[in-house]
Amino acid sequence: MPVDTQYTTGGDLLVAVLKELGIDTVFGIVSVHNLPLVEAVDRELRFVPVRHEASAVNAADAYGRARGSLGCALTSTGTGAGNAAGSLIEALASGTSVLHVTGQVEAEFLGSGRGFIHETKNQLGMLDAVSVFAATVRSTEEAGDVLRSAARAALASPGGPASVEWPIDLQFAAQTDAPAAVERAAVSAPDDELAVAAQLLASAERPLIWAGGGVLRAGAELTALVEATGAGLLTSNSGRGAVPEDHPQVIGNFATTPAVRALLADADVLLTIGTHFRSNETADYGLELPGAERHIQIDVDAAALGRVYPAAHTLHADAADTLAALLPHARAAEPSWTRRIKDVRAEVRATLHDNIGPQAAICDALRAVLPRDAVVARDVTIPSSSWGNRLLEMYDPRSNVFPRGGGIGQGLGMGIGAALADPERPTVVIAGDGGLAVHLGELLTVAQERPRLTVLVFNDGGYGVLRNMQDRYSERRSGVDLATPDFELLARACGLPYLRIADTEHARPVLEQAVGAEGPTLVEVDLAALGPMKNPFTPPVKIPGT
Repeated sequence: MPVDTQYTTGGDLLVAVLKELGIDTVFGIVSVHNLPLVEAVDRELRFVPVRHEASAVNAADAYGRARGSLGCALTSTGTGAGNAAGSLIEALASGTSVLHVTGQVEAEFLGSGRGFIHETKNQLGMLDAVSVFAATVRSTEEAGDVLRSAARAALASPGGPASVEWPIDLQFAAQTDAPAAVERAAVSAPDDELAVAAQLLASAERPLIWAGGGVLRAGAELTALVEATGAGLLTSNSGRGAVPEDHPQVIGNFATTPAVRALLADADVLLTIGTHFRSNETADYGLELPGAERHIQIDVDAAALGRVYPAAHTLHADAADTLAALLPHARAAEPSWTRRIKDVRAEVRATLHDNIGPQAAICDALRAVLPRDAVVARDVTIPSSSWGNRLLEMYDPRSNVFPRGGGIGQGLGMGIGAALADPERPTVVIAGDGGLAVHLGELLTVAQERPRLTVLVFNDGGYGVLRNMQDRYSERRSGVDLATPDFELLARACGLPYLRIADTEHARPVLEQAVGAEGPTLVEVDLAALGPMKNPFTPPVKIPGT
């Protein structure tokens, strides 16, 4: 039987639970409605005072991704919790594990609508809408159970953010707790369904595998199956790095290219694992996959099975154990098929490298100067969407940090969290000037915390993706041309080193200097001076009448 433990305040209890979970850094904003929590965390762990609650969740999200574990964010109640909602949606879309703890008014006045400062109507309902788990701490005896239940839900598969609201009087009060382990629950496929899928895989002569975020803890098993079958590996953005992308059979996040479409048309078996076939990775669902009878789909989320593309062989199960069970049934593909896969891999990369013009020098320089385990946190911007999510090789899923829900402005907060997850490992943020402006104040967090972080801002004076769409499909521009700061002056005002890339010859020496620094550097890529891509990038969305 667990022995009850007494804590002076809820903050002390929170610290104890975070230590159990292996969390040493917490992101948030101090408030009258979370003061005991912040004070205890700051005393015992590392508290990072970001400038906006959305950034607190983004940083906690990326901290967890970079570690392959769980991150924690503290926010105030009401407006503070509301500010965090957009970033909770990102964690929900990507299934990443975040423990979000927010405040509440005193327990006896919950739901009274009196108009306490920071009070809002049905905060728990709001949190429930953007979290996989949401609960209220209602007594000093249950706080530990609520926190651990939230962590368990966040770490489950497919996982996501878990939110806890904690009345301020109960935070200040002494707590009674009975420690309990937080473990991941496994999901296994029935033996008969597994046997049928194994038989189909064993018959394959021209197999392809498509891996999504569900393979992040199954890299070794996936690598073994790729090599045993000779299959080509396609990935969604979320699945990148599970097999290192310099592996000769990894085609990567290129499914909609003409050469890969031809492979899909000729494949006799397609095995998909933990991918939800997002619109931007399937040409807005216009991509054709092999028919249902040739499609084996593995996903721990039962609702994902057959939801987008039909699959006759669906396995509701964890990826690692299922791939290990399929491995003994694997047979080698036709040698000509594996040779074709390697040719396609080279072709799609060479084509993209050529299409991005002078930005190819930056992609090449980044890969040359970054260690294999460095984190690349990317905002939603043209360099990320065109080449950062495809051509820039990833060797570990923990290095691949990107807002999978598509929200702009989250990259800087994610970079901060990833950098502080492992202070010895360099981290790079790829952002546009428009996205960086969303949370420009976080440059002050960077200046204060001094992480080993290179902020690479691509300056084209506005929202380049939408500008390209309007230039292509419309007669005028609307809302896309923005005032841009003098980034050198901005860096100086924040106390940050500044470097500039205005020519392809600058890319390697500038990035070597920035990445080699012990602290942060702001690097501006002057796109007007650098020169345009060969083909302006537009996203794969449908425009009626075009």
